[in-house]
Amino acid sequence: MSAPTMTLYFNAASPFARKVMVMLHETGQLDRVQLQPTVLTPVSPSAELNEDNPAGKLPALRLADGNVIHDSRVILDYLDHQHVGLPLIPREGSARWRRLTLASLADAVLDAAVLIRYETALRPQEKHWDQWLDNQQQKIERSLSYFERDAITELSSSFDVA
Repeated sequence: MSAPTMTLYFNAASPFARKVMVMLHETGQLDRVQLQPTVLTPVSPSAELNEDNPAGKLPALRLADGNVIHDSRVILDYLDHQHVGLPLIPREGSARWRRLTLASLADAVLDAAVLIRYETALRPQEKHWDQWLDNQQQKIERSLSYFERDAITELSSSFDVA
């Protein structure tokens, strides 16, 4: 086993960081990455993270050359190009766009769930925006219904980015 050549800034509570962790495990790359737990909230950012990632969002991956890439979708694509097995993101054609579209819809579910959590856990009850919360919940329900109705068979067929 070689020494880690990359650093992953993550928080175990982040569903987007967990997606990256799954990719690392599934592609056998976990030993190449030093895990750097990072604590932040929308109201308490990480100064270290903000230096290389102006958006201040997790996850972020520092590469061996010192460059930092961020956004789970970008990190997943990078990692998928670094392993020796079959790609988990099709490289071209309609299959690529279909899988990325399904993965994007899954990200929309995660986004809505995180936003609901922030609204209900970090804001005082009297400032909760009920209509906005309902809209986020409806996004989740519509998306999950779509997966069950139109994509369950293909999502069950093999493991990939979607």
